[in-house]
Amino acid sequence: MLRTSLFAQVAVALIAGVLVGRLWPEVGTASQPLGDGFVRLIKAMIGPLVFCVVVAGITKAGDLKSFGRMGLKALIWFEVATTVALVVGLLAGNLTGPGQGMNVDPASLDASAVDERTGGGELPSTSDFLLHSLPDSAVGAFVENALLQVLVLACLTGAALLHLGHTKVPAILPAIAQAQEVVFTIVGFIMRLAPLAVFGATAHLVGEYGIGALSTYGKLIAVCYAVALLFLVLLGLALKALTGLSLWKFVRYTREEMLLALGTASSEAVMPRMMQKLRHAGCRDDAVGLVLPTGYSFNLDGASIYLSIGTLFVAQAVGVDLTLGQQVTVVLILMLTSKGMAGVPGSAFLALSATAAALGVIPAGAVALLLGVDRIMDAMRVATNLLGNCAAVFVVSRWEGALDRSRARQVLAGELPFVPEQDGPDPEQAEERAERVPERAAPAAPRATPQPTDPVG
Repeated sequence: MLRTSLFAQVAVALIAGVLVGRLWPEVGTASQPLGDGFVRLIKAMIGPLVFCVVVAGITKAGDLKSFGRMGLKALIWFEVATTVALVVGLLAGNLTGPGQGMNVDPASLDASAVDERTGGGELPSTSDFLLHSLPDSAVGAFVENALLQVLVLACLTGAALLHLGHTKVPAILPAIAQAQEVVFTIVGFIMRLAPLAVFGATAHLVGEYGIGALSTYGKLIAVCYAVALLFLVLLGLALKALTGLSLWKFVRYTREEMLLALGTASSEAVMPRMMQKLRHAGCRDDAVGLVLPTGYSFNLDGASIYLSIGTLFVAQAVGVDLTLGQQVTVVLILMLTSKGMAGVPGSAFLALSATAAALGVIPAGAVALLLGVDRIMDAMRVATNLLGNCAAVFVVSRWEGALDRSRARQVLAGELPFVPEQDGPDPEQAEERAERVPERAAPAAPRATPQPTDPVG
């Protein structure tokens, strides 16, 4: 099982990383490049993969209007889910009061520590965020790994292929499909390094931060994780009501990817495999290619929970009692700032600082209170963000008739096992491809051997 199961390998690596980081902190801290290197390799494949999947999905669907409707419905779902996450977080923060009784003097906090963590950066404004979503270079979008820019290029390419038709560009679509298979195979090779990545990332986390934060920020950590669990329960109920599918069965189906995402604290590390598994589970290519990458920028449910509770925690810790109107303002501000967080270093602290500055009653330096606990929140944020985006793919696919529910039930029940690309193609997908290949002409009958003629006759 340890030799063949990625889940078992990652689980053992996770335990080994905790032990090494606890017993030999110096070794654990020095193991960080293992996790960072793995994430860098995966990120290198995300841009080409998203481009190929979206272009292939648009051309197969053959309807650009349907693709546009799908994008609009996805954005509506993202906004509703994010708002629910923010409101649930604020309600829990008011009920539990994770920062009450700390009585921290803001003057004793080092505000420069936040600037050091964020590199002195700032979140983009709404106009800057929208403008940055448009590529100014076809190559630059892939170089910078800007997913929204890659999506725009893919939509334009898919629309152009639909306009030209298969007769004018007969070789383009097969080339894109073949490139997609190559990228998935490369991802399969990289995934074999996942146990090393989990070991390095976990050992670094435990060796660098230890477990002291658990006692200092125990209440805040417990509240955030409990609220995330409550949100996932609500998400599971919504998924069951709208699609008839079980979120818990999906977690079991993607347990390898979920454990890898938790170990590396990166949801991007599992995006290629999640795209494969969602397609295998009956979601159409165009829905997977559009909704999942877009959700990485617009649907950060776990981050929204952390931001809302973190804002209340900081205010309570320094003795500031936020009114109902101020808390509504917090929700409105975070609804905007959370959309530009993806890919920005220290984005959580930038969003919290922007919220504190907008309210005008929380000292900006008080955000430094969360420096000691932020890394421990990664597991909660990653798991909630990832499940929220995958649930969105199922829901939007169902709304647009792009979901094969019978196949999805079979896959989530374990009746149709998933076969990674490096282990060979999916038998059903191979059969579908074979059906599209024209039958070869029957071989010509062998010519009869000429008989010798009778010279006399």
